[in-house]
Amino acid sequence: MTCFNRRALIGCVAGTVLAATGLSVSAQDNEITITHYFTGELGLKALNEQIARFEEASGYVMRNSPVGHEDFKTDILVRASGNSLPDVFSYWAGARVQFVVDSGSLAPIDDMWDREGLDDVVAKSIADSATLYDGTRYLVPFNYHYAGMFYNTQVFADAGITNLPSTWDEFLEVAETLKNAGVAPIALGSKNRWPAQFWFDYLLLGTAGPDYRAALMNGTASYDDDEVARAMAMWKDLVDRGYFAPNANADTWTDASDKVHRGDAAMTLMGTWITGYWNDIGSVPGDDYAFFPFPVIDDSVPISVVGPVDGFVVSAHGNNPEGGKAFLAFMMSDTDVQLAWTNAVGAVSANVNVDPANYNDVTQSVIATIGASDNFAFNYDLATPPPVAEVGLSMFAEFMDDPSRVDAILDQAAADAASAFTQ
Repeated sequence: MTCFNRRALIGCVAGTVLAATGLSVSAQDNEITITHYFTGELGLKALNEQIARFEEASGYVMRNSPVGHEDFKTDILVRASGNSLPDVFSYWAGARVQFVVDSGSLAPIDDMWDREGLDDVVAKSIADSATLYDGTRYLVPFNYHYAGMFYNTQVFADAGITNLPSTWDEFLEVAETLKNAGVAPIALGSKNRWPAQFWFDYLLLGTAGPDYRAALMNGTASYDDDEVARAMAMWKDLVDRGYFAPNANADTWTDASDKVHRGDAAMTLMGTWITGYWNDIGSVPGDDYAFFPFPVIDDSVPISVVGPVDGFVVSAHGNNPEGGKAFLAFMMSDTDVQLAWTNAVGAVSANVNVDPANYNDVTQSVIATIGASDNFAFNYDLATPPPVAEVGLSMFAEFMDDPSRVDAILDQAAADAASAFTQ
C-alpha cells in the first residue's frame, strides 16, 4: 500500500523509503546540480554528451547524479519532502508533475519560457498538455514517446503475414497465425510492472474512450465499473489463448525486447525507446523491425495514442534556479542537441524546428501515426496521481501472475484506489 501525502510528499512505496542521493547543497554560482533517470539503456551516454555541450557553451558546471529508473520514482519524492531536490531534475509530464507542483517544490519557468520564445519552439499540442499546471509553466519537454506494436519483420514474413492488422479481429488472426507457426505472438516484460500498463491503456481507451479513461484517472470512475471489467476481460482472453510468452513478470522490458530481437517472440507493445535499444544492438529500422498502431477495437471510439513526455523541471528550493533555467532553454532550443538526443534514445522532439526528415523511416511513421490520431494520452502511471498509479501498477502485475483472479483483483483495486485518492 502506498503512503504518500500529496502536500508533504512524505511517504513510502511498498514499505521502502530510499535515501537521498547526497548532492551537495553548497553549489557555487556556476554549478548546477541535476538528477535524472536516463541511466544504462535509457540514454546515459547520450545525455552526458549533451550536458558536455551545454557546459562548453555556457560556462556552467553540471553536478550530475543519475538514479535508476525505478528507484528514481521514489527517490525524487523523498527528496522533495526534505527540500533537498537538485537545481534541475528530469520528470514525466502529467500527474506526476502536478503532484510535485501541489507540494510547492517546483519553480515556475514562465519568465524563461517567454524570454527564450519557446512558444515558437515547442509544438503547441505538447506545450498545452505537458508544460502548464494550474495555468503556470513548470516543465520543458525534452522529448516525447509513443507506445506501439513493435515487431520482428522476419518472424512476420516467415509466418506468411503480409498485411499488418488494423482491427481487433485482424490482430487476433495474426496472433493465432504466429502461435500456429510455433512462435510466441507477444512478449511482455512486466517485472517492473510499468510495461504492462500499455495493454490496459489501449484496451480501455479503445473500448470506453478517452473521456471515461480520464474519469478513471481522476477518481470519478471506479475500477469495479463495467468499462474496466470489459477491458480486462479482453486482456484475459489474450492470455487464455496463449498469445503471451510465459512468465511475463519474470522479465524486464529489455528481456521482452530481446525475445523479439532474437525471434523467440514476434512483437511487443512498447514505447519508441525500444528503437534506441534495438539500434544499439545492431537492428536496422525498417529491415529488422517495424511497428504498427494498436488495432482499432470500436470504430465509434476516438483513436488514441499513448506515450510519455520526458521533461526537465527546476526546484523551488535549489541553489541555482537561473542556471537550471539556462540548462532547460539550451536543451529545448538547440536543434542539434534535440536531434542527437532523440535519435539516440528513439524519441521524437517537441521542437518544431527539428526536420522530421532527419529521423529514420520507423520514427517518421510514428510521427504520422500520432498526427493522424484523435487523442494523445499520457500513459497510465503519468495520468493518475502517484499513489493511485501504485495501485494500478500492482493490479497489472497481479493480473499477469494469475488472470483467473481478475474479478477479485479489480474489487481490491477499486477499494485501494478510492483510499489513495483521499490522501
